Amino acid sequence: MFINLFQSSRLPKVAVGLSGGVDSALTAHLLKEQGYAVTGVYLQCWDEPGCSADQGHKDALKVALDLKIPFKVLDFSKEYKTKVIDYFFKEYQAGRTPNPDVLCNRDIKFGLFYEWAMKKKFNFVATGHYAKIILSEDLYQLAIPHDEHKDQTYFLYLMKGKQLPHILFPLSDLTKTQVRDEAKKRQIHVAQKKDSVGVCFIGDVDVSKMLKEKLGEKTGEVVDATGQVIGEHRGLWFYTIGQRSGFTINPTTLVKKSDGSEIDRQNLPPFYVIDKLVDKNQLVVGFGPQTMKDAFAVDSLHWINLPPATNKLKVRIRHTGELTGCHLKMMNKKSSAQIELDQPAQGLAAGQSAVFYQEQGNEMVCLGGGVIVK
Repeated sequence: MFINLFQSSRLPKVAVGLSGGVDSALTAHLLKEQGYAVTGVYLQCWDEPGCSADQGHKDALKVALDLKIPFKVLDFSKEYKTKVIDYFFKEYQAGRTPNPDVLCNRDIKFGLFYEWAMKKKFNFVATGHYAKIILSEDLYQLAIPHDEHKDQTYFLYLMKGKQLPHILFPLSDLTKTQVRDEAKKRQIHVAQKKDSVGVCFIGDVDVSKMLKEKLGEKTGEVVDATGQVIGEHRGLWFYTIGQRSGFTINPTTLVKKSDGSEIDRQNLPPFYVIDKLVDKNQLVVGFGPQTMKDAFAVDSLHWINLPPATNKLKVRIRHTGELTGCHLKMMNKKSSAQIELDQPAQGLAAGQSAVFYQEQGNEMVCLGGGVIVK
């Protein structure tokens, strides 16, 4: 579907990904005000029962109609299932914790959508991401935006340096509060719409329910760090490293501390998932120091531009997680590295992303990242 309401060929052309939310809506408004020839593009990727796609489509269309800009719908449902959803289930079944938003950005938003826009001779692609693109010494780089709490660079680390000159993030210098305020000033109808959470393009769905419907349940043993059976789980794919609920612990089981002494059965500490033994269908749990790691490995390394010139970097192991100093040691395989943390961290889950940053002047630049492995 293409609604050609208004377009001037003399202005720089930008394709704005309209999701139906306030961030992308204000993005379109700001760019039109700045003199761009804006086309709103809605990406249709998921239309299963329970998702918010229908309302998102309607809200995106209304934004375009109010702005009197062209509106286009691109159907990537088939590609989204193959590239994101199939990967999602495959990773969970293998005992890892996937990061679908990272692949969604690489393969859909800055993959298929970006490629479509370039073929259609758009000058730029724009989204409502909270991220910043800077130009430093003739090199375009991805950097943390003004609103550090909303920073989405963690999910964008698979972008390519050659794409950055053609991408706009108009919200880079705004906080979320300012975005809503600016949307109210312009009477944008989604100014107070609740933020989308959950899986990319699907929204706030019950992941546990999705996994149960697709993979079922497979009960197994919960063991402590010594291998002693102390409880039961309902299927390894329902758990991630660092999780502290959803499994059962038998309070009568003898559990020992690291020094060999027994724990008071009446005052068991909170147990966290620290490993998953897929071949044995065992969930390993621990507490205290057992939950912390000061080193881990990454694979599938990707650098947005060139590899860093120094091994002393900062790393983030989860979205909005703390930036921790680290030492990166490249392995013989160029796509693999060993990471030594300046301070121990909890919740290092295989399958999740480790994203690397470096301070450059007043900016914190996102260099790239990799997938955490054991």
